[in-house]
Amino acid sequence: MPSAVSLNVDNVFKNYSTAHNTVEVLRGISFEMVGGESLAITGPSGSGKSTLLQILGTLDEPSAGIVMINGRDPFSLPEAELARFRNSAIGFVFQDHHLLPQYSVLENVLIPTLAYPTSGSSSSRDAAIQLLERVGLEHRLEHRPAELSGGERQRVAVARSLINGPSLVLCDEPTGSLDQETAGDVGDLLTSLQNVDTILIVVTHSLELAGRFDRRLELRAGLCSDH
Repeated sequence: MPSAVSLNVDNVFKNYSTAHNTVEVLRGISFEMVGGESLAITGPSGSGKSTLLQILGTLDEPSAGIVMINGRDPFSLPEAELARFRNSAIGFVFQDHHLLPQYSVLENVLIPTLAYPTSGSSSSRDAAIQLLERVGLEHRLEHRPAELSGGERQRVAVARSLINGPSLVLCDEPTGSLDQETAGDVGDLLTSLQNVDTILIVVTHSLELAGRFDRRLELRAGLCSDH
């Protein structure tokens, strides 16, 4: 049975107006993806990569064009419903892991489940432990982030992004602050966790990391080419 997970980006523009002019950041971006596919977005600094990722993550709204996630237009939702949709449908991994230092590894992974609990705390805890086992951190459950290496902290961030079973996982330079060997390990981890119920998109300057993904979208001056 085909995956019901889908992403449709149709002629998306993003402009920012200043007192003197209008800056065009994205100029007609279009592409489609289905569950099980992965995409790397590359391009020079200032090309619009992070802006596009924020729009895909529903953190920013396009100036024009349409974004559909699983057949729904998230920007048509009231703010409260959009927040709930974002929490359940989208997982984020950032260059800086954004782990909370006062909480354990297990507690950090569970944080996204607290906003809109959908099941018992024991089942959420079991799911978090299983994810941490998948990323090789079952021996670190009660450690604090300060006790982990940079690669381990990023593995926790990957597990956290998956805890709500999102359709769309967005990674913004997930290996940008890591050494080459650790970056390779995190790249391996991201691709190994890919499945038919998830679309994986990563913004990266690393062509080595980009080469691990099914497709590459190169942005230059707000325009894209699909490789």
